[in-house]
Amino acid sequence: MTKVLEDVLEKVKRLPEDRQAYVAEVLGQIVAADGDLFVVPEEHRAGVLEGFQQAERGEFATDEQMAALWKKCGL
Repeated sequence: MTKVLEDVLEKVKRLPEDRQAYVAEVLGQIVAADGDLFVVPEEHRAGVLEGFQQAERGEFATDEQMAALWKKCGL
């Protein structure tokens, strides 16, 4: 295991259980690809690219906005 992966996994261990479950789901999808690169599905690509652009501009959701979203999703 690489040092970078070890470091990331240590950080993941400190996340709340729901976030750990999400990380596990994403990693599971990557592993299921059997070594192929993970490709963002076309129907999600525009949203992912917009998110990257927002991050580059320093535009992030507030804690309050995220709490409202999680509550709306029943989480």
